[in-house]
Amino acid sequence: MGDATNDRLAKLAALGQSIWLDYISRSLISTGGLQQLIDQDGIAGMTSNPSIFEKAIGAGGEYNQEILALAQQGQDAAQILDRLTMADVRAACDVFTPVYVASGGEDGFVSLEVSPALARDTQRTLSEARRLSAAVDRPNVMIKIPGTAEGLPAIRASLADGVNINITLMFSMAHYEAVVEAFMSGLEDRLAAGGQIRGLASVASFFVSRVDTLVDKLLDEKLAQAGDGGRERISACKGKLAVANSKLVYERFQQLFATPRWQKLAAAGASVQRVLWASTSTKNPAYNDVFYVDELIGPHTVNTLPEATLAAFKDHGTPRRTVDQGYDAARVLLTELAALGIDVGAATEQLQVEGVELFVKSFDAVLAIVEQRRRELLAGAGE
Repeated sequence: MGDATNDRLAKLAALGQSIWLDYISRSLISTGGLQQLIDQDGIAGMTSNPSIFEKAIGAGGEYNQEILALAQQGQDAAQILDRLTMADVRAACDVFTPVYVASGGEDGFVSLEVSPALARDTQRTLSEARRLSAAVDRPNVMIKIPGTAEGLPAIRASLADGVNINITLMFSMAHYEAVVEAFMSGLEDRLAAGGQIRGLASVASFFVSRVDTLVDKLLDEKLAQAGDGGRERISACKGKLAVANSKLVYERFQQLFATPRWQKLAAAGASVQRVLWASTSTKNPAYNDVFYVDELIGPHTVNTLPEATLAAFKDHGTPRRTVDQGYDAARVLLTELAALGIDVGAATEQLQVEGVELFVKSFDAVLAIVEQRRRELLAGAGE
């Protein structure tokens, strides 16, 4: 990492934060672009979701040959999509294997999401997590399961089975605490059954920017009704909750992973469940484009970045430890929002429900793309 740009990413690593790429595509892997990101930028892992596959598969014709071959074997759109996504994740896992080995199994993971349509079905989520993990068949695959009420028992049972799990769609302290409970219980279940927990990995993906998107909107509604006297007070709260919310979760992380319960698991070989900051691209153009990266830097964290946010941080990010600064200010902000009549708990529950719905829409959209391609390609091949 010789040049000044990449030094920013090197400094993040020195501060204990891993940067993962929130994107996957076949061409990124096949052209050597992913290897270049690892070599030059120190990218240490990768996350995918239905929205990302919708973009990748919808972007061009790079999947057409395989779609046609699978269609000619009689596979339907769902089966074809399953094969395409698993092939990409498996190939990415192979590229990341040296990172996985060099980091002692802490980094080098590639995440593949259980169908979001199953987010409210514990048993089917569990069986799908087992199937995907076995089918990809790489030690550095992580299966993504939403941290919904129905997802939590599946997360616990998957970890007890020895499956690496990325828990996604968390927006609140309540979500986070429930996820850590599922994680530690899963490890305890595995130990009780005589299993090995050394090398079993999990991250807790806590969503950041979407919190500001929703709460800023609620504050704007308050502003529209406020008299001159209250406007400044309301405006002062805008654009602050997402970071404050995340910092307080990190404070809780520090507490939970210092308990005797955790120390017992660590002594048996358990690795810390790192907090992964997700949804860290800036949605509001009025805010700095690296705001949600700069403010959440510190030990035992991962930030998964889309390509544009990665490029922006390389160009003008500020690598310094920030994640554990401002806990008191964060608490003051929550008190102020409550005084203004903003129900943060209700907002974060709404975000989780909407998050599942958005991923279901993206899953349906990519399925429709594959179905359309399947029909067109078969027709073009004269079948």
